Amino acid sequence: MAIEFTPSTFGDLNAEEYDALHDPGTTDDSVALISELAGSGRILELAIGTGRMALPLAHKGHDVSGIEGSPDMLDIMREKPGGADITAIVGDYADVGLDGPFDFVFLVFNTLFNLTSQADQVRCFQNVGAKLAPGGAFLVETFVPDFSDYQNHPRMRAKEVGFDSVKYEAVLHDPLTQKLDMQRIRIKGSDVSLKPLPMRYAWPAEIDLMAKLGGMDLETRWGGWRRESFTKDSKMHVSVYRKPA
Repeated sequence: MAIEFTPSTFGDLNAEEYDALHDPGTTDDSVALISELAGSGRILELAIGTGRMALPLAHKGHDVSGIEGSPDMLDIMREKPGGADITAIVGDYADVGLDGPFDFVFLVFNTLFNLTSQADQVRCFQNVGAKLAPGGAFLVETFVPDFSDYQNHPRMRAKEVGFDSVKYEAVLHDPLTQKLDMQRIRIKGSDVSLKPLPMRYAWPAEIDLMAKLGGMDLETRWGGWRRESFTKDSKMHVSVYRKPA
């Protein structure tokens, strides 16, 4: 891709419209499950963003901290009720640059894949493992890769079609590096908006190995936030890794 991504690039491109355009529709279920799993322990969210997860957890009484690559995203969170009370720093979330220990760490909404090399993803798991308290847990949510609708390696998909507007998603897949170079294209009248997003996907078994390299073991895996069974047909997974006590 022509654009070079840094830890702040996604927020630089998307912060202004993030809350309006990136609601996965699972927030209530994900907050409820994380609240239950975390209990009264100290929580860290990697890629805290605009506070979609952290704010309702804080409102439930949890001690939540966060790391975010984009100052713009954090500015939006801090303008929301309670947002200024959450301890959050700007940084590369793979570095896990807040002092531990933490009892529960989470990284959701496919954001592990925004680390675009295997080395960075492994580094994230290793740093989480180092900051977790003995017996602590790391929850990760990602999609399960599916290339059934790709033609060879590209994919072009219409996401929205209106009378005077259209939104496309174009993706190039490199199976050797497990990279997805994505471009989200919005045309409205004569205006054209481009929002690139590179990703490096990993299969669930590969993520399990990353966790082991970070000193954690898979405790449970679900096919959704309501504890659906994980099967060969699951499109996403919620996986919980535990550091030995």
